[in-house]
Amino acid sequence: MGLTAVTQSFVLAAFLAFCRVGACFMLMPGLSSIRLPLQIRLFTAVAVTVGLLAFLWDKIYPFVDTRPSIFVPMIVSELLVGGLIGAMTRLYMEALRFMGAGIAMLIGYGGAGGPAIEEPEPQAALAALISFSALLLLFALNFHHEVIRALISSYNVAPVNVFFSAQASLVDVTDTISEAFLLVLRLGSPFVAYAILVNLAIGFVNKLTPQIPIYFISLPFVIAGGLILFYFAIPTLLSLFGDGFVETTLAR
Repeated sequence: MGLTAVTQSFVLAAFLAFCRVGACFMLMPGLSSIRLPLQIRLFTAVAVTVGLLAFLWDKIYPFVDTRPSIFVPMIVSELLVGGLIGAMTRLYMEALRFMGAGIAMLIGYGGAGGPAIEEPEPQAALAALISFSALLLLFALNFHHEVIRALISSYNVAPVNVFFSAQASLVDVTDTISEAFLLVLRLGSPFVAYAILVNLAIGFVNKLTPQIPIYFISLPFVIAGGLILFYFAIPTLLSLFGDGFVETTLAR
């Protein structure tokens, strides 16, 4: 009977760890993509859970309680904590995806949407290039290691025996959205300035020569100038985006 109780507690402790890890991986960029088969995502979450369980045993096992009135709220809390960590990284990538679509529109290259690489929704080719390049850069910089490190550290901030704090989580989400969108706005500011200047110049030319269809004549030059600016700006844009990932999302 004692052995059965120990085995049951072990399984429940592993399941609690899997709830936090699996919820995080379900929302984080890259691993949550529909391009990745569901079995691979599931086995990755199970493998990481098993690998981390030895380090998190003292923080999970002593608080396991088999009573449904206590264990069910613990499951809900673990899912919410893990989902919050994954959502932080997702919001950061969504901010860049938003700015990528804005850059494509500002330089006149955001007409018909094409198939996105990571997401199922149609996306402008330039926006897909920016978001996918940023995702590759984050993986090259081992951002998935930072996510796992954040999962381990989260047991100090949000222990298993303490229920999920909605107020503190909303504050973290709000701060992350604010900082992420301010960051990508600074990264996209050269394209905003370019769009304002070039459209202002085209408007003046159109006023001077209203008989010329200036839109159709100027569009190739606007796109060409925007792509040249993009060619010189993309290394700095991706570098600053990668540098701001940890302090904007996981440092909380």
